[in-house]
Amino acid sequence: MFVTKALRQAAQHVERTPSIRFLGKRTIPASVDHSHRPHPASPTQTLPPNFGSSHSTFSAYRDHAQQFGPLRKTIKADSGIGAVAGSHLGPVAAPQGVFFDRNDLPTRFRRQPLTEAEIEAIETGGATFY
Repeated sequence: MFVTKALRQAAQHVERTPSIRFLGKRTIPASVDHSHRPHPASPTQTLPPNFGSSHSTFSAYRDHAQQFGPLRKTIKADSGIGAVAGSHLGPVAAPQGVFFDRNDLPTRFRRQPLTEAEIEAIETGGATFY
């Protein structure tokens, strides 16, 4: 009992060194390069053709972006959202190389159907898998 008390008193007088080493105050760099560069893992190490020519900023891209169809044609300041029927907007077709649904992809990129054994393993939480 007295040994523990003596150890606690001795430990209080020793300066504690934290295990964490702090790097210090962070500084914001004076200039940041925001120029477009290809991803380091890119197989071609080049940017796509016409990259950055139509949209110089993200807000310019967002203004022209389409999500599941030509949205910019339906939203007008004077008529509001949905003032034009969808049939008047024309067909919604994906551009070359863009797919709206996973089933439109080539067969090798589609989801594989689950086998009965995989379904059973999922339903039992893996208890019957081994």
